[in-house]
Amino acid sequence: MANTVAVAIICKTPMAGKSKTRLSPPLRPEECAALSACFIRDLSRTIQALADDGDVAGYAVYTPLGTEPALRQLLPPQFALTLQSEGDFSERLLRGIVDLLADGHQGAILVNSDSPTLPKSILREAVDAVRSGDNVTLSPALDGGYTLVGLSRPHARLFADIPWSTSEVYRLTLERARQIGLPVVNVPGWYDVDDAASFQMLEDEMSGRAPDFARLAGAEAPATRQFLRERKSAVAV
Repeated sequence: MANTVAVAIICKTPMAGKSKTRLSPPLRPEECAALSACFIRDLSRTIQALADDGDVAGYAVYTPLGTEPALRQLLPPQFALTLQSEGDFSERLLRGIVDLLADGHQGAILVNSDSPTLPKSILREAVDAVRSGDNVTLSPALDGGYTLVGLSRPHARLFADIPWSTSEVYRLTLERARQIGLPVVNVPGWYDVDDAASFQMLEDEMSGRAPDFARLAGAEAPATRQFLRERKSAVAV
């Protein structure tokens, strides 16, 4: 494991009424859970394709305890599971990094579960950046957050007192890294699907209209593509 980088989806096992609630409406709660499951299937598929190169290990850093059988159905069999810690999101991110590094990996990358079309090439750049030294590797998200964060050593202060789920997350993380003297390596950005506007962006991308910002082709995301196709057919009836 010493020569591998752990690439982990940080996620909640999908459940109706508790998954992607900001997408209801336009989606029903059970559709939100089904879409979340598709996102995890597709993103883990991309991570496993990267792991097949031999220098990456795929993980899910998940919650809640007791949902392992349901989550494993969504993941490649090679994926390992690490339970999220208690506490706020800052503590969960830090503990996720710490736990993955404690497993013996050279670095750890946490990827949000809301980007089913995240290109493999962005993950590859992130892995290479984490390997390059003691830095924080970030992929800025279109909404002002970040799609992934990677470290080769834990830095607790990096995550403390950040106003999560706001448009200031990425900017304030850059500022925090500067304050603690931690170099920043940016890899290309992507977008998260967490509201009606970004859901429309996803539908457009699946229809062949790439997001305006995109300089890379998105991942195929077959599970998400099938969900959207079936939903569109059902609505049309």
